Amino acid sequence: MSQIPSDKTWGERMALTIMQQSPEAWKMMHYKLLSSPKWDYTYGLVLMSFQNLYQKTGDETYLKYGKEYVDTLVDTEGNIKNVKGDKFSLDMLNGGKLLFTLYEKYRDERYLKALKKLRTQIEWQPRTKSGGFWHKKIYPYQMWLDGLYMGSTFWAIYAKYFSEPQASYDDIAHQFKLAEEKTYLPETGLLAHAWDESGIQKWADDSGKSPHVWSRALGWYAMALVDTLEVFPEDHKDKAELVAILERLCKVLEKYQHESGLWYQVTDKGERFGNYLETSGTAMFSYAMAKGVRLGYLPKKYNKVAHKAYNGIINGYVQIDELNHELHLTHTVGGTGLGNSPYRSGSFEYYVQEAVRTNDPHGVGAFILASVELEK
Repeated sequence: MSQIPSDKTWGERMALTIMQQSPEAWKMMHYKLLSSPKWDYTYGLVLMSFQNLYQKTGDETYLKYGKEYVDTLVDTEGNIKNVKGDKFSLDMLNGGKLLFTLYEKYRDERYLKALKKLRTQIEWQPRTKSGGFWHKKIYPYQMWLDGLYMGSTFWAIYAKYFSEPQASYDDIAHQFKLAEEKTYLPETGLLAHAWDESGIQKWADDSGKSPHVWSRALGWYAMALVDTLEVFPEDHKDKAELVAILERLCKVLEKYQHESGLWYQVTDKGERFGNYLETSGTAMFSYAMAKGVRLGYLPKKYNKVAHKAYNGIINGYVQIDELNHELHLTHTVGGTGLGNSPYRSGSFEYYVQEAVRTNDPHGVGAFILASVELEK
């Protein structure tokens, strides 16, 4: 193996590490032991960060790494392997964000066809009675904060790209406003991980909220806000409210930032036994705040908060291999959800006992995104 050059940004060094460890992108989730490529939101996150590196550096190596992954899964008719529209999983939409840049660069019609097929899912996505998208068909009447990044942001980018009418943006804004309204916890100002309109789930309280605040869920929501605002029409009636939601969220997050710069896995439970400082949520907050400032939607003071978070990760949670200088990002929680089988209760104990991994894609992707925003 070759040495990772130390004169590049932390984000590039992380990307080069991932490419060296997994020459084929679909193999980056070593712990899953996949036998063939799979379309999943985690690849969408990491490879979008690679596209951002490409946009910043002009180095097509980062773009082609993701292109090779997409090309193994999208056929000539735009069908995506393992994406079944009748499952109505918002997670499946996230990888669609990769297709816009690939189509612009290579003009391959299958990318365009795949985009339109993913858009069709949105048209038929089941909704709560109040108009919010179900996270998946297997999670009826449930909105998860994660889903705003997966689905609503994809739709916003699509709506701009294809010049959709104002009604699309009205609906997109409604998803964000409804999610905040239904998950808001007045005692802290934070947002619960999810909301069950039906109240049937064992994890739901009397108002349908899940019992705890999970930093990565808040991170998905924060990133969704800034990425959506970036493409949202300036004159739209709801844009100011989306900006206000972002600022409310960042204001309360600043209060819960640890002196190290990081945030805890269960955001508002601090040093309760078992809780720990978690890197993916922290990197997501760092990215969202830095980008929010750059786009003019957040006060400049949040740049300081973002840098403190990013530097906290580098100083305490990035290990450098002595032999080949590969980076190892530690303290990233693996997959975390609610319900299903075996049943995930959303208890404090559940969140802090989930697997913690090194170079997990959730952390890697968010870390590279933050690097692109902060290392200019």
